[in-house]
Amino acid sequence: MAAVAQLPAIGVAIVARSPWYLSEPVPASDQPWFVNGVVEIATELPPPELLARLLALEAQFGRERGARDAARTLDLDLLDYDGRECSTPDLVLPHPRLHERRFVLAPLCDIVPDWRHPRLGLTAAELLAGLPPGQPIRRADSPKAGARRYPVGDCG
Repeated sequence: MAAVAQLPAIGVAIVARSPWYLSEPVPASDQPWFVNGVVEIATELPPPELLARLLALEAQFGRERGARDAARTLDLDLLDYDGRECSTPDLVLPHPRLHERRFVLAPLCDIVPDWRHPRLGLTAAELLAGLPPGQPIRRADSPKAGARRYPVGDCG
């Protein structure tokens, strides 16, 4: 995606990038499937400044913030920052719902399956394996788009 290519311009080095996944909207709606991925980064920016730059990048790509869970052109989330925990009106680390979402955990497992959730103490692979059925996703680069669904526990 073009936004990932712009990360170095905002002071962020790309360490690893997952494949792209297609997922049904969460919560369920009549919106088209989303494209999701995870990027591991390195930066000297403190978390609030990093988030501010990510939000500015979203705006450059046409993101307009409106109602929660509304359709959007781009959504860049800060999932974790060196295992830090914080909760402010503007920033919650780790991301408060990452452990509930297959469309986050599957691509996270592709690049860092041993990443450990700072509060829950479980790895990305363990979190993925523990998800209930549902939340269909598929790899965007699959030769048969839609043919492979990722069941509970599939971490790679």
